[in-house]
Amino acid sequence: MSCKIAVASGKGGTGKTTVAVSIYHMLAQTSKGKVQLVDCDVEEPNDLIFFDDAEEAGAEDVLQMIPAIDTEKCTFCRKCAEYCEFNAIVVLPTAQFAEINSSLCHSCGACLVACPSNAITEHPHPIGKISHYKTKVGEGLLEGKLNIGSAMQTMLIRELKKKVAPNREIVIYDGPPGTSCSAVETTIDADYVLLVTEPTPFGLHDLKITVELMKQLNKAFGIIINKAGLGNEDIYHYIRQNNLELLGEIPFANSFASNYAQGKLLETLPPEITKSLKNVLNRLQAKILSHEGNNLT
Repeated sequence: MSCKIAVASGKGGTGKTTVAVSIYHMLAQTSKGKVQLVDCDVEEPNDLIFFDDAEEAGAEDVLQMIPAIDTEKCTFCRKCAEYCEFNAIVVLPTAQFAEINSSLCHSCGACLVACPSNAITEHPHPIGKISHYKTKVGEGLLEGKLNIGSAMQTMLIRELKKKVAPNREIVIYDGPPGTSCSAVETTIDADYVLLVTEPTPFGLHDLKITVELMKQLNKAFGIIINKAGLGNEDIYHYIRQNNLELLGEIPFANSFASNYAQGKLLETLPPEITKSLKNVLNRLQAKILSHEGNNLT
């Protein structure tokens, strides 16, 4: 049974991808199990940037079935519009007009069931692409990339996660920032969630929102403070007052930031960064071992 670790953050720019890619790389080198990295930030996937050695091993389009109304068969009874939970269907009987908004449609199929005239049929519509890349360490990277203009992030993430092979012992989800539906879809089946934040007012504000989400989802989670040494102590007070688990801190280092900006995250790490990441990794591996005993807390 695989252990799924989701890396999330309340806001962009906290270092979520930094942590996800680094943890994957280190786990793949030290763990005996098969480790897979999954880039679930489908609107802006960028894990691939940090793997110069990656080779594409396959790709496929993800299709959404979108209904279409045949107005020659349609009686404009509006039953399809009444059944639609997402207000994606417009029917104007006086104008003999019926149309489905593909941007709002969730492909639930309710309109097909509702239509008494068999005037609705489904047609495939591409929403994005899933790619698999081989990396020198680990079982490689799975990446989802949403088509420009599509609003089906959640559907693509769901399909992306289905592509993870069942024999993967550790799966790391690099999730999208924020607490939207796509973030929920990424973390919903995770056994443990790493919340990456920063010691700034914005970081604290969004961490609070993300913590509440994790509690609502009943998820075990721990906090990693990136860019430690900047900002103030407010985030530490919040963690202590709420008895939250602080997994570790990653100190701010100009050289580390420079390497990241050049896509050289996995090359020479400053000693203080390596030490901090190893501390986080040790605690995370303890979580993974406890998961094998069905007690990941």
